[in-house]
This record gives sequence, structure tokens and C-alpha cells, in this order.
Amino acid sequence: MPAPDGLLVVDKPGGWTSHDVVGRGRRLCGTRKVGHAGTLDPMATGVLVLGIGRATKLLTFLVGCDKDYTATIRLGQATITDDAEGEVTSSVPADGVTPEALDAAVAGLTGDIQQVPSSVSAIKVNGQRSYHRVRAGEDVQLPARPATVSRFAVLDTRPADVDGTPVLDVDVEVTVSSGTYVRALARDLGAALGMGGHLTVLRRTRVGAFTLDQAHDLEDLGRLERPELVPVTPLAEAARAQFAVRELSEEQARTIGFGQRVDSAEAGRTEPVAAFAPDGTLVAMLDESGHKARSHVVFAPAGS
Repeated sequence: MPAPDGLLVVDKPGGWTSHDVVGRGRRLCGTRKVGHAGTLDPMATGVLVLGIGRATKLLTFLVGCDKDYTATIRLGQATITDDAEGEVTSSVPADGVTPEALDAAVAGLTGDIQQVPSSVSAIKVNGQRSYHRVRAGEDVQLPARPATVSRFAVLDTRPADVDGTPVLDVDVEVTVSSGTYVRALARDLGAALGMGGHLTVLRRTRVGAFTLDQAHDLEDLGRLERPELVPVTPLAEAARAQFAVRELSEEQARTIGFGQRVDSAEAGRTEPVAAFAPDGTLVAMLDESGHKARSHVVFAPAGS
């Protein structure tokens, strides 16, 4: 028997791709219907939300959630990938960075910003991933895009010496909007201080409502004997935890289940709404931006 429909929050280990974790999730849960709600680089660790079964349809809405990270930024060295996995392209001594200058540079990267993604990101350029083009030797220049850094806090700084160059390791916590690249924040922090910067550590601690406290270790999950024992958060519970909720009447639930529209409970809402039948079943994710609510996706079709 496969695992139930729902979300599985995993603490991704370093060295694994997000696709690796999805593959392990498929074996653990006994189903091919597994996806994830936002890629983590192989170097990064932390919260990776997997959708199991029908919950894969929720992942589209989770991808847009804000996220928390802890990270270590090394000032004084730039790398081709903006993280520790790429070769160093420049070194500038960072022993002159003052706390005041660091705080000012961090402030300049906080709030609504325009960010140029790392050239080794997964963004597609003319149908091909940017990182593929970079690895093929192309000089890829991606356009800036809006990003929101709602929190950028310096926790600690530690001077060090790397191959004869004084560097400054900066431990930070950030809260960012979907599509924000923490690697690019590291790069841009260094640039603002007149030197290179790159990530040496990255750990995602939250995706929307889902945190490390709820995350499961892959090794622990591997010891489970049957898919139905996998600690999946049920579909309805997961939707209630993350999204705005609308309680439907029996008639409304039936109408939506037939693919028809109902009046919006709060016209003008921009966020998706999880709509529930009186028995607690998740019926659909609704778009209530207009006066009539339409279904993004229906989970409980009428007559099923």
C-alpha cells in the first residue's frame, strides 16, 4: 500500500540534489507521484517539501511561499558559481571591512530589490538551463528581476586566512521571497563592499508554514518497513496549515466538485484559498480574485 496523499517535509542532506530526494521519496512512499516545492542546490541542506500522490497538485502554490535560510557568506573571494563549489575567480583582502560598512551593505540589500540571478542558476535561456550554457563555456548575462529580502540579519563574523588572503566569514539569517537567490545575495554583499563574496554554507529552515521542526531525516525514513508508515502530513491538514481557508456548504462543495463557480467569499483576494467540505475534505484550491470563485484545481470531484 502506498503512502497516503499529503506532504512529506525532508531535511535534505548535503551532496544530494532535489531530484535525488524525490527519487528516494518515490521508493519510500511506493508511488511515482512525488514532486518537490522548490529546488535546493546540492551544497545546501534543510527543508525540502515533497508532495505525495494528489498533493503534488499543491506544490504549485507552495513554490511561491517565502523562505528562511541560515547561511555563511565568505567576503574577500568571488567564485564562478557564487558558492563554495565553484573555482575562485578573484581575491581581495577583507581585513578592512568594518561593522559599520557591513551593516550599511546589508541594509542596501534588504527590502524590495532588483537581483541578477547567478549565471549557474536553473533559469532557462532560449530553452536551455543557464548553468548548462555556463558549463559549455558561454558568458551568460541574466537580466535583473524583482526580489524581496524582508530580513537580512548578521549573527556573527569570523576573520580567517585562506591561501594567504584575509577573508571574513559572516553568519546570517535571511527571509526572502520566492525566486530570490541567496548565492546572489552573497555575491552582491561582497560587491557592495568592493570585493568578492560567496556562500560557504546554506541551510533552508522554513518554506511557508513548514519548518525544520517538522522535517524528517532521510536515514530515519529509510528504516521504515512499509510506505504507509511514512510520516506524511495529510492533504487537508497540509492545506489548512499553509493557505487561507474557506468552509463550504454541502451545496457549494457539490457545485465546485462539478467544476462550476460559486460566489467569492472575499472578492479581490490575491492568494489561493483552500476550500473545504463540511466533513473536512479538501475540495479545491480557489481563485477568489473576482466576484465568482473559480477552481485552480479540484481535489474532490463530484460523483467520484
